[in-house]
Amino acid sequence: MSSPVDVYMADLSRALGGPRRCRADLMAEARDSLEDATEAYEAGGLQRLEAERSAVDDFGDLADVVPGYRAELGIAQSRRTAFMLFLVMIVQPIVWREGAWAWTQQPEGTTPWLDLLNRSVMATGMLSIAGGALAVVGTGLGLRYPWLRDRVARATAVFALVSAAAVGTIAVLMGWFSTELGGSNLAGLGVVAGFVLLPLLLVSYSAQRCLRLA
Repeated sequence: MSSPVDVYMADLSRALGGPRRCRADLMAEARDSLEDATEAYEAGGLQRLEAERSAVDDFGDLADVVPGYRAELGIAQSRRTAFMLFLVMIVQPIVWREGAWAWTQQPEGTTPWLDLLNRSVMATGMLSIAGGALAVVGTGLGLRYPWLRDRVARATAVFALVSAAAVGTIAVLMGWFSTELGGSNLAGLGVVAGFVLLPLLLVSYSAQRCLRLA
């Protein structure tokens, strides 16, 4: 016969997603609590099977337990998302420093449209950096104040998705128009893909996981 505690833990594991480390810690805490309760019931005279059943009953139905764990995982995922967004955006001024690299050389035929894109990506990038730093602080506070968890987790995820979409779009346009002006296709578009789009796709994936947990 299957152990009631093992069955409960398996069902709980299937119901939860999110960062592996945080999830593993929560699962370990849940199992420790169930084991302690089981031992207490055994000390009171119950057989092991009945003791485990009583421990599981005391722990609560999954419908009641899972939302609390998901909230913990959601805030952990949002904190990871905030860190990822901040790190991706903080390197962009270096990647796109004017004149420093082959893909940032300004040809003589530059246009007002390209200048506008340059200013736009700088402004959007600065807002994303500031927002990412604020989200890191907010998600840290969310661990202390339960009423803040859902709000800050969802806000962080939405902000990360919007920032990724905006910066990614502008970066693609910059790469495209710079090559139209005579730049290197491989250099310009390759850098956009490697240093902007791929990292932002990872940020977006993390943000989507956060929304599923929030």
